[in-house]
Amino acid sequence: MLVLLGILVVVAGFVARINPLLVILAAAIVTGVCAAIAPGVSASALFQAGVATLTAFGDAFNDNRYFHVVWLILPVIGLLERAGLQERARMSIAKVRAASAGRLLIAYLILRQATSALGLTSLGGHPQMVRPLVAPMAEGAAEVEAGGTLPDAVRHRIRGMSAATDNIGLFFGEDIFIAIGSIILMVGFLEQAGIIVEPLQLSVWAIPTAIAAFLIHGARLLIFDRSIRKAISDARTETGQ
Repeated sequence: MLVLLGILVVVAGFVARINPLLVILAAAIVTGVCAAIAPGVSASALFQAGVATLTAFGDAFNDNRYFHVVWLILPVIGLLERAGLQERARMSIAKVRAASAGRLLIAYLILRQATSALGLTSLGGHPQMVRPLVAPMAEGAAEVEAGGTLPDAVRHRIRGMSAATDNIGLFFGEDIFIAIGSIILMVGFLEQAGIIVEPLQLSVWAIPTAIAAFLIHGARLLIFDRSIRKAISDARTETGQ
């Protein structure tokens, strides 16, 4: 029963809002050490159990790591923003009269899920897509509907929903791709347990979940459009405009 102390570490860490990566690492070490506790076990043996746990973490990371070039992209995004990328994005969407923040984010959700399902997960993301393009375009669409400047509270809500849409599109789209890390991890884990499955089998069962996520979040975005209009109307009433 001592190995269940790892669960308490996870709960306590999340309640205290400690970095999740540190919490999981601490819980794994606690679980590994507690699993080695037995009558007559020396302190050195417990230390070796902790080292073995860390070694297992390192091996898992080494076997399933994926390299990204985000740090190479960030300077380019910074230069584009300095050259007026966000302003251009707002001006471009302002020409589309039928656009709204919710409709634009639905279109981005479709794109994000589709590209993630093909394994192109780096085409989106907060630093390279949401901040410089998606959020400014959503704000621009809302400004066209409002006929003027948006209140700060509304602007921040649009930015938050833009980031959330990117997260949902990536999370529920990437599992359809058979070579993504999560699919490979599940296949490897099941294989160790004696259960042999093909990556395609897991990917196929991710499709209904992705469709449900799109329908649910798409409905949320349409409701979000209405709430944005109401917030803008209330702000105008308060200011007497």
